[in-house]
Parts: sequence; C-alpha cells; structure tokens
Amino acid sequence: MRVHFCGVRGSTPAVGLEFARYGGNTPCLALAHDGDPRPSLILDAGTGLQLASALMAGEAYDGTILLTHLHWDHVTGLPFYGAGDDPRARVDVLLPAQQSGAPASDVLAGMMSPPYFPIGPDGLRGTWSFGSIEPGPQEIEGFTVLAREIPHKGGRTFGYRIGDGHASIAYMPDHCPTALGPGEDGLGEYHPAAVELARDVDILIHDAQLLGPEQAREAAFGHAFADYAVALGARAGAREVVLFHHGHTRTDEELDALALRFEDDGAGGQDEGGERDRPRVSVAREGTVAEL
Repeated sequence: MRVHFCGVRGSTPAVGLEFARYGGNTPCLALAHDGDPRPSLILDAGTGLQLASALMAGEAYDGTILLTHLHWDHVTGLPFYGAGDDPRARVDVLLPAQQSGAPASDVLAGMMSPPYFPIGPDGLRGTWSFGSIEPGPQEIEGFTVLAREIPHKGGRTFGYRIGDGHASIAYMPDHCPTALGPGEDGLGEYHPAAVELARDVDILIHDAQLLGPEQAREAAFGHAFADYAVALGARAGAREVVLFHHGHTRTDEELDALALRFEDDGAGGQDEGGERDRPRVSVAREGTVAEL
C-alpha cells in the first residue's frame, strides 16, 4: 500500500510562507495498491484533492472518494478535481449515511449548487455516482475498509481502518473524544470505536488540531489533542502515529516544535525487552508518501 499525503490542514487552507513546508491544503489522502502507479482510493476531498490529480500522470481517475464527513474542509475540493472532472473518469463518492435519510447527491448539492457554486454534483464530467455507507466492514477498490462512527461536532462522522492484506492504516482526521467525557487523563475517552480502528495498525493518522492551552477556545469545534493521538496509538499498539489536521494558524516553526517535543519525550523507544513501548510519532507534511 502507498499513501500519498495531499492535504494535511484542518478547518480552512493556510496560505503564506510560514506554512509552506508542511503545506496549506485541507485533508486528502490518496491510496494506491502495490505495483499500481495510480491511486484508486481517496480519503476526503479537501483542497488537497487538487494535488491528487498530479498523481494520475494525465490519466482520468478510476476509483472511489471516501468521505469521513461533510464539513467544508473535507469536501470543497470535489468540483476542482481535474482527474475526476474528465469525460473518461469513473468516480464513486461514498459518505456516511445521513441520519435524515437524505440521498448522498442531495446532501452534497447543499454546498455545491447555485447560488453557492455554478454547478451541482450532476454537472461534473465523467461517470460519477454518489452513495452512502453505514458503519461496518466494506470492500472498496480492492481494499478492506472498516467504518466506525466517532464523535465530532456538527454531523455524522466516520473513522476508517483500511488494509490491503499486507499493511493497514487508521484514519481519524476529525475526532472529539472529550465529547464522551474527560477520560482518565483529561484528554478524552479512549472509546471502543477508536481503539478498534487503531488496533495494531502500521500507521494511525489522527486529528491533532489542539494543543493543551487551546482547549477552552477551540472545544466548540470538536477536535482532539496531539497528546491524545499519541496515547491512543500507544494503547492500541499502532506502530506509528502521524499527527494530522493541523490548525490553519499553526506555523511551520510551531509544527517543528511539536515534532521535537514528541521526539524528546522518547516516542518510538523500546523497553528493556526490546519491544516498542510507544509508537513512532511524526507530523503530517503535504507531499510525503508512506510506503507500507
């Protein structure tokens, strides 16, 4: 499995030199099978989806876009996906089934139709389909996908565990564990859905929008602490935790300091028996590729 990080920011894009090294686009991952030069499964359609077009090397997209939820920073890239807005393309868009029962195409048209946008979802070129999924196991584009509902304010939100028979990742870009209570360390509950998704994965890609002092100011938006992501990875036995969904005001220097803090804390170390006692920790950077 190959994982391309096409967008790593949260809430809204970050523009300026102080954000250039880690990147300013909002969430988008592109997954490809071993031996396949092009991705066939895309997770979320933030502004990073534009970068995913370059991975197609001039070919039209033939695959699925799987959304965690419908907040703007996860969907506004859809109408700008050049490799999908192509007469040759086949794009299946899947999103969490809405509690209202509304069809997926109608829900997406709420943000992509006049007067908010010139065309609706049915105006995209190529063969597009729009569908909904429920929690549970799925088979999508040759990947095994486990969907679980996780707490996040403002609409039904899923986290995903994705495998190809050789490697696995967990993807929880928006997660508010404090919605279930403070937990034993004040960072939020390590609830069954989150632990199940992260159990023994190669990489846990997790919401890390908040740092300690920001809880009071940012709690209304429903995100997680960086320390929670690392602690969840340790509890679940993840090999690596990638801190993701960086706040749009978090500068490159601040993200460097975040990475250094976890390096200094000894994350990724080994116990006396030679077993890994904490996962490796890295900070998501736009344009990087994880080969699993």
